[in-house]
Amino acid sequence: MPREGNSVSDVPVRRVAIVFGAGLWRNGSPTPVLADRVTQAANLYFAGKVEKLLMSGDNRFVDYNEPEAMRRLAISLGVPNDAIVLDYAGRRTYDTCYRAKVIFKVDQAILVTQAFHMPRAIYLCNRLGVDSLGVDSDLQTYRKAPCYTGTHANCLPRGGDVDVNIGHPIPVLGNENQFSMM
Repeated sequence: MPREGNSVSDVPVRRVAIVFGAGLWRNGSPTPVLADRVTQAANLYFAGKVEKLLMSGDNRFVDYNEPEAMRRLAISLGVPNDAIVLDYAGRRTYDTCYRAKVIFKVDQAILVTQAFHMPRAIYLCNRLGVDSLGVDSDLQTYRKAPCYTGTHANCLPRGGDVDVNIGHPIPVLGNENQFSMM
């Protein structure tokens, strides 16, 4: 089984899917990139591939809450609220993977993100102890977004390499989640 480029039908069952934040519009609604990630995560849930969706994003500002916007969209797609877990401190890919392991006790996951981002996400989560496979969420063409078309994809793993091998930054931690998502 390849680590990345899997489809919903091909990927094996894992208890958790990690959905990475990808920005909100000024009105608080998900960008097309984020909406596609949430939609693909819902597809995994409805296909019986995962039990829980760990939605991780930024929530540093009063008027900016990626995880809550992701939850609202998933619920509108029919995902039950009790299948959704929110991580409010997933400011970067590294933070999301680190917190999945340390705070949420995730050992295995299906990662949900676009193909341009998948190598970085797989690399970081695996290096931080979350055995990961990826399902691409490229459900449309993204306008005015060269970073989403793969034009700088070769640069993405390098920053993660520095984080896990040299810098070892400690993200916002908080309390361990009261339940195990393993």
